[in-house]
Amino acid sequence: MSIVIHLFYTGKNDDAQKFANEMESSGTANLIRKENGNLSYKYYQSLDDKNTILLIDEWKNQNALNNHHKSNMMTKISKLREKYDLTMKIESLTKTDIDSRNYKFIKK
Repeated sequence: MSIVIHLFYTGKNDDAQKFANEMESSGTANLIRKENGNLSYKYYQSLDDKNTILLIDEWKNQNALNNHHKSNMMTKISKLREKYDLTMKIESLTKTDIDSRNYKFIKK
């Protein structure tokens, strides 16, 4: 069962957006996407809070996530967080199959 992490990065003005842009332009995000066990690593802009960026990060299992946390990527990420003086909120989810009755609400 995979683990999905929602990280909400919040800063002043457009600092959270600058952080996400630098993660992408520096290649750091792509290196994380290539880590063993990473299933998804995507940034999203909040529509109701322009100072917040959402990262949806999915890992194959807890071991893969633990290995990521021990990697050099965490040092790079931490330095960028400090550079942009971001605060964070986290939500952790485990991915499960959706009950088939819920699919009647999904347009394909």
